Amino acid sequence: EKAIEIFADNLRQLLLEPPLGRRCVLAVDPGFRTGCKLVVLDPLGRLIKSDVIYPHEPHNKTREAGSKVARICQENDVEVIAVGNGTAGRETESFLRRLNLPRSISIVPVNESGASVYSTSARARSEFPDQDATVRGAVSIGRRLQDPLAELVKIEPKAIGVGQYQHDVNPSSLGRSLDDVVAACVNQVGVDVNAASIELLARVSGLGPKLAEAVVRYRNEHGPFRSRRDLLAVPRLGPKAFEQAAGFLRIHDGDNPLDRTAVHPERYPIVERMAKDLGVSISELVENKELLSGLNLEDYMDQEEGVGLCTLQDIINELFRPGRDPRREYEAFSFAPGIKEIGDLQVGMSVPGIVTNVTSFGAFVDVGVHQDGLVHKSELASGFVPVPGDVVRVRQKVMVKVLDVDLERKRIALSLKR
Repeated sequence: EKAIEIFADNLRQLLLEPPLGRRCVLAVDPGFRTGCKLVVLDPLGRLIKSDVIYPHEPHNKTREAGSKVARICQENDVEVIAVGNGTAGRETESFLRRLNLPRSISIVPVNESGASVYSTSARARSEFPDQDATVRGAVSIGRRLQDPLAELVKIEPKAIGVGQYQHDVNPSSLGRSLDDVVAACVNQVGVDVNAASIELLARVSGLGPKLAEAVVRYRNEHGPFRSRRDLLAVPRLGPKAFEQAAGFLRIHDGDNPLDRTAVHPERYPIVERMAKDLGVSISELVENKELLSGLNLEDYMDQEEGVGLCTLQDIINELFRPGRDPRREYEAFSFAPGIKEIGDLQVGMSVPGIVTNVTSFGAFVDVGVHQDGLVHKSELASGFVPVPGDVVRVRQKVMVKVLDVDLERKRIALSLKR
């Protein structure tokens, strides 16, 4: 039970990682002998082009690879380069940083755990039938930087690589717990109904795989949805499913400004009354903090309809920041230059890292040398730490001190103590 609880907490942190947002990305799936696969994704995550370079041994076509990367970045207005952190990841990152690319282009290491699982899945094959698995894997790396939640829901949670003793616990209990976490995260963040994949829509309350497929099919045939009410035209999506799902679905640039918020359609009449009382339109009311702050919420309470003060405060908070993303702001990260192999680490040095897993006995941190180091819970803080998850979280960016390096067993001991 404790192992399942830890796994669920780690997965929640991973799914709620800050998204890069809608920016053009060059994603790189690194490799030595087979080369580095390149894919360009537009701000919506659609594949624009793919290519391959061979900057490392045994090919060493460094100059040719550099010219190709620079040309691709210029021709496609690339804003960010996402580099998988697997085999040849650090070498590829170093190669890219040596190129004379515009300073505006940031290079970001991306955890590629599970990318190979997605690349060989039926969903990936149906989405990219003319591309091989390496291209699909690179697409997954780029998309999980743009929006981790939207991409990671396509992968079996157990394949993402967080947790403790996951192969020793009851698989049914683990599966139920992880499914609950995924659904909760999806509903907490909300889903853009005009851009979401079938896998993401299927996690929305009230929908499921069948209805999600129907929504995407209808969207492809009739174009983007203009309002939440348009969803009722989707075959087999009845009033009950609409009632459950509507509050979690977002429509950006739709006909009704409330459709991009978390306000449920059944509460639209309340907002309409507020706007009417103030003598403004709904568009003028949304995000107008001065008008919203002047409302007397008690005037809109209705106990028969179940509209209490808490509900009204939630509505006002949503109107303050419509469609707000509960996830943290995206923050760029890079490993220490010159630290690529375990032998580059010296006892006593401090290096930046990313927490990759949290267990009952401590946390594992990636410092850019292919082997994660362990911060034992006795080294997480100066005082006693009963639960490591109370101090650190998965994907947290930290500065750690190297306590010990065991080259023979490839083990690294780290500390987070000041």
